[in-house]
Amino acid sequence: MKIAVLTFDGFNELDSFIALGLINRLRHLGWQAEITSPTAQVTSMNGVVVTAQQPLDFANEADVVLFGSGIHTRSIAADGALLDRLQLDPLRQRIGGQCSGTLLMARLGLLADMPACTDSMTKPWVVEAGVRVVEEPFHARGPIATAGGCLASQYLAAWVMASGAGLDAARSALHYAAPVGEKDSYVERVMGVVTPFLAPQ
Repeated sequence: MKIAVLTFDGFNELDSFIALGLINRLRHLGWQAEITSPTAQVTSMNGVVVTAQQPLDFANEADVVLFGSGIHTRSIAADGALLDRLQLDPLRQRIGGQCSGTLLMARLGLLADMPACTDSMTKPWVVEAGVRVVEEPFHARGPIATAGGCLASQYLAAWVMASGAGLDAARSALHYAAPVGEKDSYVERVMGVVTPFLAPQ
């Protein structure tokens, strides 16, 4: 399973790294999440410089595409030439967005009439793009999902893992990362958020 974690200049580290770290707990199943960017290096909102593991075009062939957020997302959403490089297909890909990543999904026409989650700062822009925003940490319909709030990246990752590898695999990956002494309750809470949006397994 190939997962593209779309990461642009000004990215929020929590969005990209939490999803990548959790999903890569499934490497033993042949899963690989990778930082995917339009340039060889990108700099985070806090000045962390990261070397891209895959070019932007990798997203077009990936099984899963996750849009992270960042401080420059509004200008990225207005960059038609950049967005035109993304030829995504919900019929063969799972696609998720985090906070302002939801705006990019809206610009690409991926949300249709489904409600979406985002952060409070991005909400007006997503509404302006014609999307109904819900005050929830996570929402999905079929192969499309959105999450709101930096730490909601755990829900996107859990959804991806549970959808593609099953509930047990997702629970195991989350259990490994969960705080000691809270592992069982943490896993139950996260899975309780995403399970209603999963197809029957």
